[in-house]
Amino acid sequence: MADMENNPAFVKEFQVRFDKKLKENEISVLEYWKSQIDRLLSMKPDGIASLQSQIKRVSDMMDNRIRTMKKE
Repeated sequence: MADMENNPAFVKEFQVRFDKKLKENEISVLEYWKSQIDRLLSMKPDGIASLQSQIKRVSDMMDNRIRTMKKE
């Protein structure tokens, strides 16, 4: 195992796979939050208070996710 870690080709391949996975995860997260914002855009709120309430809900969801990720 130590021999593989010292192999530059192994390290490069591992880095490429890691970067690809990181990019896929970031895209997934952005797609999720974009869907939340798109849902807000498609709403026909009764007034500003209703829209603010929905924006607050999404903001709270984001805050909760951030706190969860910081604990891990």
